[in-house]
Amino acid sequence: MGSVGDATGGGFVRRKTVSAHNDATMRTVVDFGDCGRLILDEPAAHGGTGQGPSPLQAVLGALCGCEAVTFRRTAAELGLRYESLDFEAAFTIDIRGRQGDRSVRPHFQAVRVRAVVVTAEPVAALAAVIEETEVRCPVMNLLLDAKVDVRIEWVRDSSGTLETIRQR
Repeated sequence: MGSVGDATGGGFVRRKTVSAHNDATMRTVVDFGDCGRLILDEPAAHGGTGQGPSPLQAVLGALCGCEAVTFRRTAAELGLRYESLDFEAAFTIDIRGRQGDRSVRPHFQAVRVRAVVVTAEPVAALAAVIEETEVRCPVMNLLLDAKVDVRIEWVRDSSGTLETIRQR
């Protein structure tokens, strides 16, 4: 991949690559090397085959996955124990942007996420992990930098009792 710039400055920067192939359809096969492949496609109703998530659904899935990984690392660092973390996520898009109307952004208008953390840990400890997770999550910050209206509701599930901890 000679065309991808090397931005590996000082030792903290990591470089990852993927390759992708599209055969002049709505379906793209993304190859992650040792990590496998992913098919991105559009639903049949939009001209695809429905063999995989749309690229925008994949971004939403990447947000949930990135939040989960960042939460796990931060929880370990701050000593928070939890049993699980579940997400429900949705996005809205004004399709006029991808249809060529340059006055409308072609990406997400809004993203809504509900994250439920199963833990018996104190609320203050959970809130600290959540705050750090939101600051550190690369995918969330990409969306925020793109001025997407991102709202996440963090909920604590303690023995079946649900309590909203933070709404961003």
